[in-house]
Amino acid sequence: MRKKSHLRSLLALLPLIVLLLPGKAGAGGPAAAEEAPASTLKAAPDGARVIAERQLGPRLRDLTVSSPALGRDAKVRLLTPEGWERRQPQDRWPVLYLLVGGDGNHKAWTEDYASRIQELPHLRDVLVVMPEMPLFGFYTDWFNGGGGGPPAVETFHLDEVRPLLERGYGAGTRRAAAGESQGGFGALSYAARHPGLFRAVASYSGFVHPSRHPHAIKAGMTYLGLDWRALWGDPVIDRANWRAHDPYYLADRLRGVPVHLSAGDGTAGPLDPPGVEPDPVIPGLEDPADPFPEDAVSPTETLMARQSRALADRLRSTGVPVTTHFYAGTHSPPYWAREFHRSLPMLLRALAPAS
Repeated sequence: MRKKSHLRSLLALLPLIVLLLPGKAGAGGPAAAEEAPASTLKAAPDGARVIAERQLGPRLRDLTVSSPALGRDAKVRLLTPEGWERRQPQDRWPVLYLLVGGDGNHKAWTEDYASRIQELPHLRDVLVVMPEMPLFGFYTDWFNGGGGGPPAVETFHLDEVRPLLERGYGAGTRRAAAGESQGGFGALSYAARHPGLFRAVASYSGFVHPSRHPHAIKAGMTYLGLDWRALWGDPVIDRANWRAHDPYYLADRLRGVPVHLSAGDGTAGPLDPPGVEPDPVIPGLEDPADPFPEDAVSPTETLMARQSRALADRLRSTGVPVTTHFYAGTHSPPYWAREFHRSLPMLLRALAPAS
């Protein structure tokens, strides 16, 4: 159990194992029906299309999307509203995007975190969307030396998945986004880069100011055997591209969007098991000029707290309505589930119809 906890604590930077491979049936959940081909009408103008659907339970289903942006098929998990299967063509529901961390596992919010989203009465009238992401995809269309191309994660989520859901699955235009770790970055970056698309966003232990810690991006991707410059380019030469995705430098675009930011300080907290051990040492993760505290057992979470505090100050100075919760704790699912519940009332208010 301790080994698994160590691995989870590095999800923002170092998803050392892909917990669930695309296309595998979920373990421990309801028996799934055989995957069935989807209607050919469920396609987007750019060529993305739903090629299969799998019913997992009364309200839970997985879609398989053929994605030109990713250059492969990818999964999207849906928690559908009550009565959704009897929908009419004109029916629309508010949409909550729940984004996952660096391993990109679309099953995480329903299987790995104690969020209990299937049981929450307030989500019975909301379409919850949980899309896959490539390993360490960072909710970004990769730079790839200036050539672009797959994986174009932002394009997959916003220009392929979103239109598909609006066309064939009852997704409306009232949207909010929340995420843990890299997913927290994704929620904020997407909202800032596309003003008006999301009405509220929340980040739980998010890597929300990447330009502050480029060495951490380098350390994480190098450890995984990935080309770290393929993400946004060189942090000096391609500084403009880094900042074009960094919520800290896009703060003014979030005016009028309620934001929830939360993070632990990297020390053992109340939701950690007794005797929690330090995370494995990752070469290059620590900045010698800004060392981690001696009592930090989760260096990744220490970085998240520094970035979240800096972003909170920046948002407040820009006039963005922001709430924060900083606490003692590590980079691990119990805290993300707790913070999700803390932020849910704010997200639901944003999804409510205008009075």
